Amino acid sequence: MAINDQLNESRLLISLQKGDAKAFEKLYFFYGKRLYGNVLKMVKSTDVTEEIIQELFQRIWERRETIDVTKSFKSYLFTIAKHLVYDFFHSQTKQRDIESYLIKESTSSYQHIDEEIAFKETHAILTNGILRLPPQRRLIYKLCKIEGKSYEDVSHMLGISTSTISDHIVKATKSLKAYYLSEHAMVLMIALYPL
Repeated sequence: MAINDQLNESRLLISLQKGDAKAFEKLYFFYGKRLYGNVLKMVKSTDVTEEIIQELFQRIWERRETIDVTKSFKSYLFTIAKHLVYDFFHSQTKQRDIESYLIKESTSSYQHIDEEIAFKETHAILTNGILRLPPQRRLIYKLCKIEGKSYEDVSHMLGISTSTISDHIVKATKSLKAYYLSEHAMVLMIALYPL
């Protein structure tokens, strides 16, 4: 049944206030399609539109006793629909912000993990390289480069000249660099071409 005039709509609203489900259905079928079309134009999704219309009429039913029958019911419906659409867009924006934040954080976490793994791999390669140095060179390298002692201090400790210390450091560094490059290349080869 179509709503022919304001008087007929007012009667339906009064019946709705009293909990009349049939009056609710008539109002739903009369306004539902119009609301659906307007909401669909804004949200561009039939699923979202259906959810919004369902939410709108659920609110109408829950607040039926407070409906002012002297005011435009159509305006009341379209105002609620407009607010529900705004709420939808606000939640979408919030959701995108949350997703963007989570992606950024997870990428940052993975980058941190990658850096930590790379550091551990480098540290392990260099530790093995140091262990492969001749004993005297290994000791001088550890004292100067790992413990941070000066060439003069190590020279006094070991009773050798600073130029000998410098020579050992240069050769140790050269040896470690070559060892690191060969081992790192091996790690990359294994990663790229697993057995």
